[in-house]
Amino acid sequence: MEKDLIKHYETLFKEYPDVVDVKTMCKMLGGISTKTGYKLLKENKIKFFKIGRSFFITKYHILCYLQIKDDN
Repeated sequence: MEKDLIKHYETLFKEYPDVVDVKTMCKMLGGISTKTGYKLLKENKIKFFKIGRSFFITKYHILCYLQIKDDN
């Protein structure tokens, strides 16, 4: 079941690059607001890295967040 879920998300996000900005992450998460997106990052629910003042998130960490959310 877990592998099927990961495959589903990988197929769903195939069009996105491997590293995205906050705006794109919010779109990937169903169109949540950027305020909510930054809140998820601030609460360390999704891992990220910064370059200067910009936040970047790997597609892998978005998939991990979605998998954890589906497990609960």
